[in-house]
Amino acid sequence: MGGWQVQEAKQRFSEVVRRAVSEGPQVVTRHGEEVAVVVDIAEYRRLTGGAPDFRRFLLAEPDWADDVEFPRDRDLPREVDFD
Repeated sequence: MGGWQVQEAKQRFSEVVRRAVSEGPQVVTRHGEEVAVVVDIAEYRRLTGGAPDFRRFLLAEPDWADDVEFPRDRDLPREVDFD
């Protein structure tokens, strides 16, 4: 796995991408700490292939049983003293 400092990765971004495609994931560090990884799109799709699309997940109807009820508490919120 290749390693790049943020500043160097910014200056040589095309090379970072080229190496991600040809050599594998490229790790980006800031102050010696790993902060990001640049990966080939095929690897990204392999890694996220089983993950549902977040928008579709939110728009999907939940599969609740017909007898499930979610009663709402109609009490007013409690008083909070910020002093």
